[in-house]
Amino acid sequence: MGRGRAKAKQTKVARDLKYRTHETDFGALAKELHGEDTHPTSEVDTDGDEWSDYADPRRRAD
Repeated sequence: MGRGRAKAKQTKVARDLKYRTHETDFGALAKELHGEDTHPTSEVDTDGDEWSDYADPRRRAD
């Protein structure tokens, strides 16, 4: 007893996944699965990062 609401939620989610049309980016999926770098290091700016205050000071690159 008590599984009615949970089972209904699971059924709703399963139907949504089965029947909803998805716009899948297969190129991005393939890159993620093969471990390709999606953010080249030349584009990443660590100096102007809003979280740089929280970075480990021992890992600073001079």
